Amino acid sequence: MSLALNKEELTEYLAQVFPQVHQDFVVEALSEDQITMRLVVEERHLRPGGTVSGPSMFGLADVCVYSMVLARKGRQSLAVTTNSSLDFLRKPDGAKDMIAHCKLLKLGRSLAVGDVLIFSEGSDKPVARASMTYSIPPEGSAAAAFG
Repeated sequence: MSLALNKEELTEYLAQVFPQVHQDFVVEALSEDQITMRLVVEERHLRPGGTVSGPSMFGLADVCVYSMVLARKGRQSLAVTTNSSLDFLRKPDGAKDMIAHCKLLKLGRSLAVGDVLIFSEGSDKPVARASMTYSIPPEGSAAAAFG
Protein backbone atom coordinates (compact mmCIF):
# COMPACT_ATOMS: atom_id res chain seq x y z
CA MET A 1 0.00 0.00 0.00
CA SER A 2 1.32 3.43 -0.87
CA LEU A 3 1.20 6.63 1.14
CA ALA A 4 -1.99 8.67 1.06
CA LEU A 5 -0.10 11.74 2.35
CA ASN A 6 3.55 12.53 1.73
CA LYS A 7 5.80 14.19 4.32
CA GLU A 8 4.85 17.74 3.29
CA GLU A 9 1.10 17.01 3.10
CA LEU A 10 1.22 15.27 6.49
CA THR A 11 3.07 18.20 8.08
CA GLU A 12 0.54 20.66 6.63
CA TYR A 13 -2.42 18.59 7.83
CA LEU A 14 -1.01 18.25 11.37
CA ALA A 15 -0.61 22.05 11.50
CA GLN A 16 -4.23 22.43 10.38
CA VAL A 17 -5.84 20.04 12.89
CA PHE A 18 -3.44 20.65 15.82
CA PRO A 19 -2.40 24.31 15.60
CA GLN A 20 -1.75 24.43 19.36
CA VAL A 21 1.07 21.82 19.31
CA HIS A 22 2.16 21.23 15.72
CA GLN A 23 5.38 23.23 16.25
CA ASP A 24 6.51 20.73 18.90
CA PHE A 25 6.67 17.86 16.40
CA VAL A 26 8.68 17.57 13.18
CA VAL A 27 8.35 14.77 10.64
CA GLU A 28 11.97 13.83 9.94
CA ALA A 29 11.41 10.87 7.59
CA LEU A 30 8.42 8.97 6.20
CA SER A 31 8.08 5.72 4.28
CA GLU A 32 5.19 3.31 3.67
CA ASP A 33 5.70 1.51 6.99
CA GLN A 34 7.83 3.82 9.15
CA ILE A 35 7.98 7.39 10.37
CA THR A 36 10.67 9.25 12.28
CA MET A 37 9.52 12.25 14.32
CA ARG A 38 11.28 14.80 16.47
CA LEU A 39 9.98 16.40 19.65
CA VAL A 40 11.60 19.83 19.80
CA VAL A 41 12.37 19.82 23.53
CA GLU A 42 11.80 23.12 25.28
CA GLU A 43 11.63 24.09 28.94
CA ARG A 44 7.89 23.31 29.11
CA HIS A 45 8.69 19.64 28.29
CA LEU A 46 11.06 19.25 31.25
CA ARG A 47 10.50 18.10 34.78
CA PRO A 48 12.70 18.63 37.85
CA GLY A 49 16.06 16.94 37.49
CA GLY A 50 16.56 18.03 33.87
CA THR A 51 14.69 15.18 32.23
CA VAL A 52 11.94 15.15 29.62
CA SER A 53 8.54 14.56 31.21
CA GLY A 54 6.57 11.36 30.72
CA PRO A 55 3.58 13.20 29.25
CA SER A 56 5.87 14.78 26.64
CA MET A 57 7.25 11.37 25.64
CA PHE A 58 3.72 9.92 25.57
CA GLY A 59 2.66 12.80 23.32
CA LEU A 60 5.52 12.06 20.93
CA ALA A 61 4.61 8.36 20.75
CA ASP A 62 0.93 9.16 20.27
CA VAL A 63 1.54 11.75 17.53
CA CYS A 64 3.95 9.34 15.84
CA VAL A 65 1.44 6.51 15.45
CA TYR A 66 -1.38 8.93 14.62
CA SER A 67 0.79 10.48 11.90
CA MET A 68 1.64 7.08 10.45
CA VAL A 69 -2.08 6.23 10.27
CA LEU A 70 -2.76 9.56 8.55
CA ALA A 71 0.09 9.04 6.10
CA ARG A 72 -1.34 5.67 5.07
CA LYS A 73 -5.11 6.24 5.34
CA GLY A 74 -5.37 9.94 4.51
CA ARG A 75 -7.18 12.69 6.36
CA GLN A 76 -8.74 10.75 9.25
CA SER A 77 -8.61 13.40 11.95
CA LEU A 78 -11.04 11.50 14.20
CA ALA A 79 -8.96 8.33 14.42
CA VAL A 80 -8.50 7.90 18.18
CA THR A 81 -6.17 6.10 20.55
CA THR A 82 -7.91 3.08 22.07
CA ASN A 83 -4.99 1.51 23.90
CA SER A 84 -1.48 2.52 24.88
CA SER A 85 1.46 1.17 26.79
CA LEU A 86 4.64 3.10 27.51
CA ASP A 87 7.77 1.66 29.09
CA PHE A 88 10.33 4.12 30.44
CA LEU A 89 13.75 2.52 29.96
CA ARG A 90 16.27 5.17 30.99
CA LYS A 91 16.49 8.87 31.79
CA PRO A 92 16.30 11.06 28.68
CA ASP A 93 18.67 13.97 28.20
CA GLY A 94 16.62 17.11 28.79
CA ALA A 95 19.12 19.19 26.82
CA LYS A 96 18.45 17.26 23.59
CA ASP A 97 15.47 16.75 21.31
CA MET A 98 13.64 13.42 21.41
CA ILE A 99 13.65 11.26 18.28
CA ALA A 100 10.95 8.63 17.78
CA HIS A 101 10.88 5.79 15.26
CA CYS A 102 7.45 4.27 14.62
CA LYS A 103 6.62 1.15 12.68
CA LEU A 104 3.07 0.07 11.96
CA LEU A 105 2.52 -3.56 12.96
CA LYS A 106 -1.07 -3.68 11.70
CA LEU A 107 -3.15 -1.39 9.58
CA GLY A 108 -6.66 -2.69 9.11
CA ARG A 109 -9.98 -1.11 8.24
CA SER A 110 -10.89 -0.35 11.83
CA LEU A 111 -7.68 -0.74 13.89
CA ALA A 112 -4.04 0.27 13.60
CA VAL A 113 -1.24 -0.89 15.91
CA GLY A 114 2.15 0.78 16.06
CA ASP A 115 5.40 0.28 17.94
CA VAL A 116 7.54 3.29 18.84
CA LEU A 117 11.10 3.58 20.12
CA ILE A 118 12.09 6.96 21.57
CA PHE A 119 15.68 8.17 21.87
CA SER A 120 17.50 11.27 23.08
CA GLU A 121 19.02 12.77 19.95
CA GLY A 122 22.47 11.34 19.30
CA SER A 123 22.01 8.25 21.49
CA ASP A 124 21.53 4.71 20.23
CA LYS A 125 19.92 3.58 23.50
CA PRO A 126 16.14 3.99 23.68
CA VAL A 127 14.72 5.96 26.60
CA ALA A 128 11.17 4.64 26.07
CA ARG A 129 9.18 2.09 24.11
CA ALA A 130 5.50 2.47 23.32
CA SER A 131 2.77 0.36 21.79
CA MET A 132 -0.29 2.26 20.59
CA THR A 133 -3.60 1.09 19.11
CA TYR A 134 -5.87 3.40 17.14
CA SER A 135 -9.51 3.03 16.16
CA ILE A 136 -10.16 4.21 12.61
CA PRO A 137 -13.62 5.56 11.71
CA PRO A 138 -15.49 3.53 9.06
CA GLU A 139 -15.06 4.86 5.53
CA GLY A 140 -17.95 7.05 4.52
CA SER A 141 -18.87 7.94 8.11
CA ALA A 142 -19.15 11.55 9.25
CA ALA A 143 -16.11 10.96 11.48
CA ALA A 144 -14.00 9.74 8.55
CA ALA A 145 -15.04 12.68 6.39
CA PHE A 146 -14.07 15.31 8.98
CA GLY A 147 -10.96 17.29 8.10
